[in-house]
Amino acid sequence: MRARREFRNRRDIEVAVLDALVDRHDEGMTVFELRAAVDADIDTIEEALSALKDEGLIVVEEADTGVLIHADERVVPDPSEAVEEDASLFERLRERFGL
Repeated sequence: MRARREFRNRRDIEVAVLDALVDRHDEGMTVFELRAAVDADIDTIEEALSALKDEGLIVVEEADTGVLIHADERVVPDPSEAVEEDASLFERLRERFGL
């Protein structure tokens, strides 16, 4: 699952982290699980997490197993919402020129 469209206008790494967290929003993820899900080094992920936390887009909680990170509820799309996929360049050109 992908983060809501209004939260996707940010650095690629931040979007990737949000998407991974939204995909597992019920159970949350550890930093190491995020590292496995996102193609970036740990320092870059920590920078992204810091920026997302400052903006209130993630929630960090202590659990018995360690620290879990969750996407904020407003970032998670409602399952009943129609998820719009970004149109490819080809699809946009085809619509523009009526092909």
